[in-house]
Amino acid sequence: MSFNNLGVHAAILPALKSAGITAPFPIQSATLPDAIAGRDILGRGQTGSGKTLAFGLAMITRLANRKAEPFHPIGLILSPTRELAMQISDAIAPLARFVNLNTQVVVGGLGYSKQLQGLRRGVPIVVATPGRLLDLIKKEGLRLDKVEITVLDEADQMADMGFLPVVQEILDQAKQGGQRLLFSATLDRGVDALVRRYLKNPKTHSLQNDRASVSTMEHFLLVMDPSEKDEVTAEIAARNGKTILFVKTQRGADRLADKLANAGVPVGALHGGKSQAVRTRTLALFKEQENSALVATDVAARGIHVDGISLVVHVDLPQDHKDYLHRSGRTARAGESGTVVTLSSSKNQRAVTGLLSRAGVTPKFHDVRPLDEKLMVITGAQEPTGIPYVPPIVERKGPQGGSRSGGSRRGGSGKSGGYRGGNSRRGR
Repeated sequence: MSFNNLGVHAAILPALKSAGITAPFPIQSATLPDAIAGRDILGRGQTGSGKTLAFGLAMITRLANRKAEPFHPIGLILSPTRELAMQISDAIAPLARFVNLNTQVVVGGLGYSKQLQGLRRGVPIVVATPGRLLDLIKKEGLRLDKVEITVLDEADQMADMGFLPVVQEILDQAKQGGQRLLFSATLDRGVDALVRRYLKNPKTHSLQNDRASVSTMEHFLLVMDPSEKDEVTAEIAARNGKTILFVKTQRGADRLADKLANAGVPVGALHGGKSQAVRTRTLALFKEQENSALVATDVAARGIHVDGISLVVHVDLPQDHKDYLHRSGRTARAGESGTVVTLSSSKNQRAVTGLLSRAGVTPKFHDVRPLDEKLMVITGAQEPTGIPYVPPIVERKGPQGGSRSGGSRRGGSGKSGGYRGGNSRRGR
């Protein structure tokens, strides 16, 4: 099956080929024909399965060469986080230009006036977070009555973050009878109510349930003495490759990032307490740097879509099995392999195994100590350099193109650290 056979606009095909996107992923093969035909879609696919291009190519094809009036978009993509909204735009904007469509990111933390200028010119496709979009509707006269296609991406995370009332208010203002494409890992916590109320006879394509696919990743439970956890964590983070380490709290993320930076690990912290400029810079640097670590909270778990993450570390145990799956889904993306490691003491081992069992995971158990052979074989752990890491100043592109100079705090603590990033092979 090819993108041409699925009905994707012919003008986009050369761009896909030049980007190395030569064959559709299963979620794309399943949803594109129905979405391009105008059907409402309920899509469930594992993270990294190609959902962005599944709905993005459908929207671009259906809206090709259309014009939008000022403050009246005709396509809307809602995302729960700023990072995810910007990455969606980065994935679809270059393709949209081949059929004379522009996109505009509408999120908090970025320049308000620039977003207004884009909307004032008339932008066909808006990629937005619910809060900022509703703010522009109420204060600046943005109207959704001409929106023909609405996408809800990561709907279950919107529910987790309390966005459902705002999402409902937004959907009530969109064009009646318009197409709705909803993508979600689960249908609980109010998502099923959205489906019943706003999707008409949706075509359902389900490629994932709420249990792990152990064929795409290896899971390990590493048991250690609590007094050695910091040392083991630093050695894992110092490995070659991209690593994400998950913790429970913003303060815990900053504290761990500081410890790792002081040990010589290229590291940054990502959580909702950072300014948008710092979050964008940190994520951009993480993408670009070949060997680096990122310490993140659960809120950031589904907003991170970076190719090449080969190891996920649960430094703190997640709240429930679904959070475990969302965190773990940062690796083994798009058919690649990956490793997931959970750190535990013998005292907490029973709680950890219970949670992993609910996630459908049977991990391999190992007792480890700093720099022992099992730890190094499983994770690639190595001794950190001990030379405090100082984040570089990096030039990056903003979500609408153009270069910006991104600095960072200097000094051994590495606070707010950063990375250098790369391009996503398939958008998500």
